[in-house]
Amino acid sequence: MGQVRSLHVPDGLEGERIDAALARLFGLSRSGAADIIAAGEVLLDGAEVATKSERLHAGAWLEVTLPPPPAPPAPVAEPVPGMAVLFEDDDIVVVNKPIGVAAHPTTGWTGPTVLGGLLGAGHTIATSGASERQGVVHRLDANTTGAMVVAKSEIAYSRLKRAFKERRIDKRYQALVQGHPDPFRGTVDAPIDRHPSGDGRFAVVAGGKPSVTHYDTVEAFRAATLLDIDLETGRTHQIRVHMSAIRHPCVGDMAYGADPTLAARLGLKRQWLHAVRLGFEHPTKSEWVEFESPYPDDLARALEIVEAES
Repeated sequence: MGQVRSLHVPDGLEGERIDAALARLFGLSRSGAADIIAAGEVLLDGAEVATKSERLHAGAWLEVTLPPPPAPPAPVAEPVPGMAVLFEDDDIVVVNKPIGVAAHPTTGWTGPTVLGGLLGAGHTIATSGASERQGVVHRLDANTTGAMVVAKSEIAYSRLKRAFKERRIDKRYQALVQGHPDPFRGTVDAPIDRHPSGDGRFAVVAGGKPSVTHYDTVEAFRAATLLDIDLETGRTHQIRVHMSAIRHPCVGDMAYGADPTLAARLGLKRQWLHAVRLGFEHPTKSEWVEFESPYPDDLARALEIVEAES
């Protein structure tokens, strides 16, 4: 059922085409506004609007039945090639997430998901959380690989969500970054929010969400440095944004300023970033559990090349 919105036409829209006015008033696209008009869902002073080019006059009474918001995408149960299960019991399943796989369905994403892969392989998932991300207590970017836990029971979901919120999870990543960070061990404490360009990226932005990344050098090479990274917070793209902010972007991460020539030489088509270890208190057994994920082939090959060139 659509939502009915009624209002007097403001003076600022005097003489405006009705499709353009609806787009401005309700955040619609021009084509979306035209579709609503064509469906007979727009009344002007009680009469149905006939054409999208009809002009408004200030003070007229406008009634619009807006379409219901689109339903969130549902997971598609289909096995995901290369997604291995590292551990499973009645409460949790820990997977080794491959490249090109999102944690859960989102609008606009048509590729495979961790949830869909688990369902397709016959695993049960907790029903807590929004329908499109049931059981998901944390996420990895689609092109970030490594260890990820999904809740199977309701109690596991609630306890793991709380543990992530209270930062009682040991999330360890490794990143191959360009150049040599100075100091070789340090902390990036800088707020993150959506990039002002609105292109889907994130950035260090005044007034953004507090974000803290600790890094330590594992090994320095001629062109790059392998870092061990401990996240104190878990913002979207946090490592990628913070490394870019200190001018040492993840190798291969062209969205955040990486050198495409270096990426090509190493055969990388995505950021060199991997969730190597995940540790937490088991939600029902009250014991600390830890899981490790080996480097996938593309990252291992790139690291070999960097080592050989040094």
